[in-house]
Amino acid sequence: MHPLYQGAHFLTAAARVEQAPLDAGREVAFVGRSNAGKSSAINALCHQKGLARTSKTPGRTQQLVFFELDAERRLVDLPGYGYAKVSVAVKLQWQAQLARYLELRASLAGLVIVMDIRRPLAEFDRQMLSWGLRRGLPILALLTKADKLKRGAVAATLAQIRREAGVIGGEIHCEPFSALDRTGIEPVQARLDLWLEVG
Repeated sequence: MHPLYQGAHFLTAAARVEQAPLDAGREVAFVGRSNAGKSSAINALCHQKGLARTSKTPGRTQQLVFFELDAERRLVDLPGYGYAKVSVAVKLQWQAQLARYLELRASLAGLVIVMDIRRPLAEFDRQMLSWGLRRGLPILALLTKADKLKRGAVAATLAQIRREAGVIGGEIHCEPFSALDRTGIEPVQARLDLWLEVG
């Protein structure tokens, strides 16, 4: 593992795209349904327990949260979408900021769409896929909580998503992942290395 990830630290949180850090260098954004395991995945990939705040309460991440790896590279934790217990107005506000970030951010080098492997490709996941592909971004479908399924079920879910990805087109990679038993850490870090031009 590159020491870059272990040195990741909180940079800033932005309620609006305009408050984000300077749009330079390269960054990879993590997006997913509330409680899909987004923050846990970021923590596992950076070998840090408390880098991204995890919560049992869906919708805890309500801002664009930037973690700096070095002066040129960042990871971004985007607001969770889906069933967060907030008002419709707040949901629409989050969604508008998500869309603006994905459309406008020049330093965005790749998109990690985090999905619970037991409930992949919900409506919002598909929307994120289409937004990312429209921007021409490489996408990683990160299938979290892989430890909850037997190996055969994991393989079947992967095959299903790869089939759908083939229909959608564009550059989509799939990876089973578990923050608990550390499944998928190395291949995902290798993918981030490529997108962030590490080493």
